[in-house]
Amino acid sequence: MDRDIVVVIGVGGMGRAIARRIGNGRKILLADVSEGALSVADVLLGEGQDVVTQVVDVSSRDSVAALADTAAGLGRVTQIAHTAGLSPTQASTEAILRVDLLGVALVLDEFARVVAPGGAGVVIASMAGHMGGLTPEEERIVAVTPTDELLALPFFEPDVLGSPGAAYSKSKRANIVRVQAAAGPWGDRGARINSISPGVISTPMGQEELAGESGEQMRTMVSMSAAKRLGTPDDIAAAAAFLLGQDASFVSGTDLLVDGGTVAAIRPLLPVG
Repeated sequence: MDRDIVVVIGVGGMGRAIARRIGNGRKILLADVSEGALSVADVLLGEGQDVVTQVVDVSSRDSVAALADTAAGLGRVTQIAHTAGLSPTQASTEAILRVDLLGVALVLDEFARVVAPGGAGVVIASMAGHMGGLTPEEERIVAVTPTDELLALPFFEPDVLGSPGAAYSKSKRANIVRVQAAAGPWGDRGARINSISPGVISTPMGQEELAGESGEQMRTMVSMSAAKRLGTPDDIAAAAAFLLGQDASFVSGTDLLVDGGTVAAIRPLLPVG
C-alpha cells in the first residue's frame, strides 16, 4: 500500500510545528534551502517520526519540480505545507520577490500535478496581505499571469516597490490571490489548496522582525489585538492541521487569518483606497 506523504517546505518554527502536528503515521518529506536547517530531521527521527529530507530552492522551477517528483516517488502526496519565506529584515527586495512571490507560485504549479485525490495544501501568507498591497486591478492581473512572467509585472519592479517591506506586503497579498486562482486546478485533481495569514508569531524570523526597525510598530499592533500576545508556531500548526484535514473538506481557495484579532483592531485605522 502506498504511504501517505506529508511535504513540509521550510523548516523554521512554523514548518517544524506543522510537521510534528500532522506527521504521525505518515512519511514526512522536509525541504529547505539550507542543508543545515534540515538537521531538524534528526530531532524528529528521534521522536519516532519517519522523515526524509531534500534541499530545495523555491525560486527555481527545476528545483521545486524535482521536490514534487521526489514526493510522488515516495507514495501518495496527501498534505503539503509551504512555509518558506523571507522577511523585510532578512533580505533585499529582489530576494523577497523571488522567494515569497515566485516561490509560492512555483509550489502551487508543481504540486498541483502530484497531489493525490483527496489531498490538500496550505501556503503561509501573512496578515500583511490584509493591510494593503495590491489594487483590485493588480489582483486580477496577478491571478491570471503565468507564473514565469510574474516578476516581469511592472508593479513588482524593485524600483517601483522601493523597499523590502513593500515587496513583502505585495507578495503576501499575491500569495492569497494565487491560492484562490489555484483552487480550480487543484480541484481538478480532487484536492484542495488554502492559505494561512499569520499575525506576529514568535519564531526566529518573527523575533528578528521584533528586533528590527518595524519592531515597535509590531508590538503596538500586538497590544491593540484582541489576544494581546504573540502567536506561537503551534497556533499556526493547529490552523494548518484543520485546513489539511477532512474537517475542512469543503474549504478551498480561501485564506484563514490567524492573527489574534490584529487586523480586526487596526483595519479602521488603515487608509482607504
